Amino acid sequence: MPNTAPRAWQVVLERIEGDLREGRLAPGDRLTPERELATQLGVGRSSVREAVRVLEVLGVVRTATGSGPTAGAMIVTTPRGGLAAFLRLQVAANGFPLTDVVRTRIVLECDVAERLARDDVDLAEVVGILDAMDAEGLAPDEFLALDARFHQVLSEVSGNAVISAMMAGLRSSIEAYTRAGAARLNAWPTVAERLRSEHRRIVAAVSEGDADSAREAVRAHITDYYTEVAQALSPSDAAEAAVGDAARAAVRSSPSASEEDPHE
Repeated sequence: MPNTAPRAWQVVLERIEGDLREGRLAPGDRLTPERELATQLGVGRSSVREAVRVLEVLGVVRTATGSGPTAGAMIVTTPRGGLAAFLRLQVAANGFPLTDVVRTRIVLECDVAERLARDDVDLAEVVGILDAMDAEGLAPDEFLALDARFHQVLSEVSGNAVISAMMAGLRSSIEAYTRAGAARLNAWPTVAERLRSEHRRIVAAVSEGDADSAREAVRAHITDYYTEVAQALSPSDAAEAAVGDAARAAVRSSPSASEEDPHE
């Protein structure tokens, strides 16, 4: 008979997924250290690493090397449905051109902002994330993790399950762009302050029911940042060239970008 027992890394994965489902783990929590988890489950540390890699591809955890309180694997979101998982895996396998990912983000998020402005929605969680982004001393990665959550929560508040799943599925690719930009942009504190202001402008337009302004605020927010990324990334850097090309293409193809945005 064939051996149907789960592989060691699957045992680890099932344990972590179970902890998430039962509420023993939540966004912001850190996973049990690799050595300790391997001992608890009777598996090798390589199996723990493999399970964490799968969760990272799915956008459930983010890992950081080094030592100290920010090292290790941290839960950043709870698992989504099949569509989000499929999209994450496709992005991780380079199944989608980066240009298409950026264009899709512009289309989805502009629509979300416009619809939110037309509805009476609870923005308490969104505002809470903005407040957290105002904290002093945030490292770029911490800021960008909150930034990603801000955009994801907007899609969730919209009530459109498909858009929410698509945004969750594309999250790892979106964060790759934002991290690439933050690593290359000069005067990051100035950039972060501008991004905070733009986030507040989006929320204000939604709160005031101004659909046109909300849509334009989102479009400008995304395209302006990607313009900076495209300009900061060196075309000679093979590892980053695709990101720069995608950013430029997204700016060129965004709705009304050539007509309304002086930066493009």
